[in-house]
Amino acid sequence: MLEIEYKGGNGIVLSTKKANLVVDPKLSAIGLKDMNVKDAVEVATEERFALKADSARLQIEGPGEYGVADFDIRGVAVQRHLDTDQDPKRGTVYRIVVNGFRIAVAGNMFGKLSEEQLEEVGIIDILIIPVGGGGYTLDSTGAVAVTRQIDPRVVIPVHYADDGLKYEVPQAPADEFIKELGVTVEEVEKYKLKQLSSIPAGLTIVKLARS
Repeated sequence: MLEIEYKGGNGIVLSTKKANLVVDPKLSAIGLKDMNVKDAVEVATEERFALKADSARLQIEGPGEYGVADFDIRGVAVQRHLDTDQDPKRGTVYRIVVNGFRIAVAGNMFGKLSEEQLEEVGIIDILIIPVGGGGYTLDSTGAVAVTRQIDPRVVIPVHYADDGLKYEVPQAPADEFIKELGVTVEEVEKYKLKQLSSIPAGLTIVKLARS
């Protein structure tokens, strides 16, 4: 069993019957209330999106391999739009395996993944990826390219235009990514999966309502 909930920006909650994993919980950076990380695994794609809360079960904010609760996690360093080729890689793409589901969570990243990065990310069932662009993160074209690289069965767009959010730079609507990828779209409040066979066989966009 797995539930995926969208909170705005890059904010995502992955829930099982036993544990929660919270991605990029510092939503005050985009004008929302910070996410609750008490007893949850706190994962940040960048340090500035981390709460570093003592109440979290574990705090993760970078490359490495971690096993906690139901989650096996691997962080892969990536370059952000904000950085040059000479800068250290300050962004992270995470591979998260939980109850047999293989999930990739991308933060604000620049360009396609290298062959080495793709190998580290591995085979993925569900990709969660920012699509808003604006010179800040992947735009629809870049997000489509990375989606094709990773080749998941489900892609969940995040970090796109939303009147309720205050992004640092304007973001494009999710519809641009949806139109460009050109596959089946499922719109739901939360994405609930009982087992791996529940995932569609062909590439599907799942657009989550912000809760």
